[in-house]
Amino acid sequence: MTQAAEAPDLHPLSRDHEMLADASFAVAPPAVKAALLTGGDDKPYVLGFVQALTSEGVLIDVIGSDELEVPELLRNRRVNFLNLRGNQSSDASLKSKTYRIIHYYLRLLRYTISAQPNIFHILWNNKFEVFDRTLLILYYKLMGKYVVLTAHNVNIRSRDGTDNWLNRCTLRIQYQLVDHIFVHTRKMKTEMMDAFGVAEDKVSVIPFGINNTVQSTDLASAEAKQTLGIADSDRTLLCYGQIAPYKGLDYLIAALAELLKGDESYRLIIAGKPKWNQTYWNQIKQQIRDNGVQHRIIERIEHVPDEETELYFKAADVLVLSYTQVFQSGVLFLGYYFGLPAIVTDVGSLKEQVVEGETGLVAKPHDSRDLARTIEKFFSSELFRELESHRARIREYANEQYSWSKVAAITTKVYSNLL
Repeated sequence: MTQAAEAPDLHPLSRDHEMLADASFAVAPPAVKAALLTGGDDKPYVLGFVQALTSEGVLIDVIGSDELEVPELLRNRRVNFLNLRGNQSSDASLKSKTYRIIHYYLRLLRYTISAQPNIFHILWNNKFEVFDRTLLILYYKLMGKYVVLTAHNVNIRSRDGTDNWLNRCTLRIQYQLVDHIFVHTRKMKTEMMDAFGVAEDKVSVIPFGINNTVQSTDLASAEAKQTLGIADSDRTLLCYGQIAPYKGLDYLIAALAELLKGDESYRLIIAGKPKWNQTYWNQIKQQIRDNGVQHRIIERIEHVPDEETELYFKAADVLVLSYTQVFQSGVLFLGYYFGLPAIVTDVGSLKEQVVEGETGLVAKPHDSRDLARTIEKFFSSELFRELESHRARIREYANEQYSWSKVAAITTKVYSNLL
């Protein structure tokens, strides 16, 4: 654990200034201390967030897991890393998972009693959502903590089609109990106010910080295409990330089938693993066979390690987010990190995060024909014809618009106001 160094003692007054001994002297305020309650597997967000906050002088207890026990956190003198979660492997038995979850909660409760930080910042809730949103937050507040929350989704179950009255009720309780909430778009703030009755001054909009933790080398696009067996003349689309119904992959497959009727140069890369189970992916595989497009698709249906991510983003000409429901997408910003333009559907706040004709294009949701037309429009545009120069501009735009320094500035101001 890394402890912050103590501030040096003030120099004693000289005799020439003894007459001023009773004057008031300006002393730097003590550093803000916060505990960051991570999800344990949110490495890109945590690393960017912590680096930015500590650069602002904030001292942070990072509550993490084996996955987050990395040099970037362990060597940061303003970070006290606490591995309360341990191993988060999804391959463990049900008995092992149950034990480690209970063990984590017990450790977290004990930590709260003696924790120095007065601010507890929740990045993600834990496994027992009802407990996390209600009794756990009440416990934090009973221990004298200010509680802030980053709501990456206002109501994720609504997006996933699993919403119910208990979910909405406990979300409302959580949003009312915490002292401040961060969201990533203006539309999210509006929904939080309208759907859950949250006061406007209780919600701050922060950018979704650019993912700058994945490896980016001097690998050229032509080399990436060659590695994956993609011809230079192929018009390559990328669908990246977890595979789930709200991603609208079925609309993208239908659009690809439509495009291939008139132009055999289109290719699609699908890289990611099914989010919950194989059911949706099995439906997609059947759709691919029914449309006879399997020969134009490259599949990697598993988690892609950080060190291999750039291969897919550099081999692609455009990222396609054919979502049917979402507020914002971390995949979009990952694409921007590699300078890859995006075609997004007009759902949630995706349209706000695309500069039409400069960083990408917008298509209608739930409409494979419009998606196909938008893809054709992209490949006939100057954005594609001058792709390499646009990649550099997209990276520059994203690093400025979604910089972690902006996130840290807003966050530290909220922390200071609470204290």
